[in-house]
Amino acid sequence: MRPIGRALSFALLAAGLLSASAKAADPKPFRVGVCYDLSKAYTFATPQVSQAALDLAALVNMKGGIGGTQVEVIVRDHGNEPQRGVECYSKLSRDGVFVFDTLSTPVSLAILPRALKDKRILMQSLVGRGDAVDGTVFSWIYPVGPTYWGQAANDIAYIKKLHGGNLSDVKVGFVFFDYPFGQEPIEILKTLSEKEGFELILYPVPLPGSDQASAWSKVRRDKPDHIISWMLGGAHVVASKEMKRNGIPVEKYISVNWLNEVDISNIGADAAKGIKRGTNVVGGQDIPLYKEIVAELYQKGQGSGPVEKTRDVFYNTGLAMYSIVFEAARQAVSLHGHPITAETYKAGLEAIMNFDANGLMAPITVTASDHGGGGRTRIEMWDGATWVPQTDWIAAYQDVVWKVVKQSSSKFDGK
Repeated sequence: MRPIGRALSFALLAAGLLSASAKAADPKPFRVGVCYDLSKAYTFATPQVSQAALDLAALVNMKGGIGGTQVEVIVRDHGNEPQRGVECYSKLSRDGVFVFDTLSTPVSLAILPRALKDKRILMQSLVGRGDAVDGTVFSWIYPVGPTYWGQAANDIAYIKKLHGGNLSDVKVGFVFFDYPFGQEPIEILKTLSEKEGFELILYPVPLPGSDQASAWSKVRRDKPDHIISWMLGGAHVVASKEMKRNGIPVEKYISVNWLNEVDISNIGADAAKGIKRGTNVVGGQDIPLYKEIVAELYQKGQGSGPVEKTRDVFYNTGLAMYSIVFEAARQAVSLHGHPITAETYKAGLEAIMNFDANGLMAPITVTASDHGGGGRTRIEMWDGATWVPQTDWIAAYQDVVWKVVKQSSSKFDGK
């Protein structure tokens, strides 16, 4: 080898070593394990939520990451099967991931004791154990957002307001899937019925919700003043048809948060006028974060999925959920610097105060004792073209809700 060639080779080798050294010094990406049901029960929502997570990660990285650290959302399918969810959690844990989300109650319940033992963060907004908001018991579990208990309590507060603060002569019907998701608000509703004096009438609906005829025939006979619904997906469409067939005004219907634009389209935009839902996120596209994502990603052909999927409240729900995930990482870096660890991330979560992602959602404040963030929701009504707020963000009957939370969490044995 001629001297000049040898010198060039050594220079290239040195440059390569320096490059490798620089890369080794770079902070590792902050990674989130998104173990979702992308193939079975929850596909009415998971594609939009995971697309929002990927889009928000891309926007964060485009803006320099979190304190210079890039973020990575790792999406895997568990098919709503607890064992597959545990396998997803275990594999990603071995790879160093310590923040997880499942968007599935069965999977979240299966992972929860492992996350507590392993000291991994399990986010479980809108799924899982309602009592996991009790941070004194569930120290590594963060169901940030309203529990179903809190949502139902806020619905009753809205109905009470409609009746001038007196529910003594009011009938409230509760139409629900007859399995744990649908049954969860019953205890709160019974407690509030005794407290406020309204009559509570239960209407169980068998899964998958395609046969609701007998429930709505009974609703027609009982004539409740309001109907709170705890169902999912196409069951809302079936309910609307049964209400029409039985002459029940759709204005009486107040859904759990799982009612979206696809459901409205299938019911019919005009036919759905007056239908209501409880929600912790703003509907529609007049949202600063949404507009920024469309401008920076979709208008440049860099979105993570079809733009049509973004025009949905479940996409907004995903933006809200992962705004919280990344805000906690920012707080962790601000408080403790790099690298982000499970412990510093936990501290970051519990440093979040009055955060609403610039108007995207109800303001949340997470503390060591309240891992739910305050439990605020509001009622929105479909006016034929858009969702119109009917209330401010409220967290009603917190004494009642937390009494049930504490009663339930006190029975948790960690197994």
